[in-house]
Amino acid sequence: MATSINTNYGAAVALQNLNATNAMLERTQNRVSTGLKVGSAKDNGAIYAIATTQRANMGAMDAVRNSLQRGQSIVDVALAAGDTITAALEEMKSLAVSIQSSVAGSAAETSYLTDFNALGKEIDAALKGATFDGVNLWNTTTATAITTNVSGGTYQIGFGTVDKAAAASVVAVSAGTAARAGATTTIVDAAITTITADLATIGTQSKSVGRQMTFLNKLQDSTEAGIGNLVDADLAKESAKLTALQTKQQLGVQALSIANQGSSILLSLFRN
Repeated sequence: MATSINTNYGAAVALQNLNATNAMLERTQNRVSTGLKVGSAKDNGAIYAIATTQRANMGAMDAVRNSLQRGQSIVDVALAAGDTITAALEEMKSLAVSIQSSVAGSAAETSYLTDFNALGKEIDAALKGATFDGVNLWNTTTATAITTNVSGGTYQIGFGTVDKAAAASVVAVSAGTAARAGATTTIVDAAITTITADLATIGTQSKSVGRQMTFLNKLQDSTEAGIGNLVDADLAKESAKLTALQTKQQLGVQALSIANQGSSILLSLFRN
């Protein structure tokens, strides 16, 4: 190759190689600092678009989670009230036996009836106070819809258009004003049958909401892992690459320096 004072081909090649090394080094440093191999659309447009869409879905899943957690809380409060009511009914049944066994108009009957009606008022308070975020499954005629997926699907909790607190068998024991004739085991048993059936319904709904929560957790974990597979950098690999590129950069600088000395060599020839 001819030696020219106007064109230093060796320096040009060395500069191109150094620029390429610097570009790779910058990209690797960015991956190490951010932990991402695809941090923007310019890194990989298709992968970036997929990851962005999935991140948006993750945000929507968080909203679904909030809805499911709200639904679970509503059901849990209703179940807690149901447990309180069941315990009260069990005591009322025992009192009903005592009332019917006592002498009509006696002090014992009066005492038993007082306790019986106090428990009835507890039941009424539990039915009407089992509210979470403005929703009471026992004391409403409207089912509550909770969002179950990012497509807007819903699941109904509650008893639909039936106000369970107003059920005749329940009111018969929850009014808190029963006389001897209204404090029988037959009346209490009817209330127990109604409440236990209702608790079974709410219990089934609670399990369903719980299963949907479990599925959502797995879906979020899988989606997050999928996004990571697409955009996360292999830091061990990138760290090793960073060291190699730093060494290559130093060698490139030296090569460019040597190539730039070509003109000085020509000048020394003319001096001789």
